[in-house]
Amino acid sequence: MRVQAPVQLRWGDLDAYNHVNNVELMRVLEEARVRVFWRSDDEGGAIDQGMALIEAEPGSETLTLVARHEVEYLAPIAYQREPLDIQLWIGRLGGASLDVSYEVYTHDGATPAARAASTIVLVDAATGAPRRIRAEERQAWERYLEPPVAFSGRR
Repeated sequence: MRVQAPVQLRWGDLDAYNHVNNVELMRVLEEARVRVFWRSDDEGGAIDQGMALIEAEPGSETLTLVARHEVEYLAPIAYQREPLDIQLWIGRLGGASLDVSYEVYTHDGATPAARAASTIVLVDAATGAPRRIRAEERQAWERYLEPPVAFSGRR
C-alpha cells in the first residue's frame, strides 16, 4: 500500500533551466517523508497515522538518520501550481533500518518524473547507536511494504 503526500513547489525551487533543481527535489522528498513518518498533533502533520510512529518532538527518544539516497530523474519537473504527488512506500524493513521508496508525479499524473529511495536508520537519541525496529513499528509498517523502487538506469 502506498501513501500519497502532496508537496507544494516553491518558485525558488526552479533553476536556470526553469525546472526543479535536483537539490530541491531532495527537499521535496524530505518534506513528503517527514509528513508521512513523523507523528504530530499539529495541523498539517502526519498524512497517514498508520505510518507515523516516530515522534517529531525535540527530545524524542529516536532519531531518524538518512544513511543513503538514490534518485533517478525521468523527466524535467516544471513549476506547477498544483502540488506534486509524492507516492511513498517501504521497499525494505531491516533490523534497525528501512528503505523508503518514492515516485514523483506531476499534475498530468501519467508517468513518474522521478524515482528515489532513501535508507533511514533508527538511532537511540541517548546512546547514538542504531536501535532495532520495534515489533509495533514493524507490524504497522509491514502493510506499506512493496517491492523496492525499480531503477531503470542501473549500471
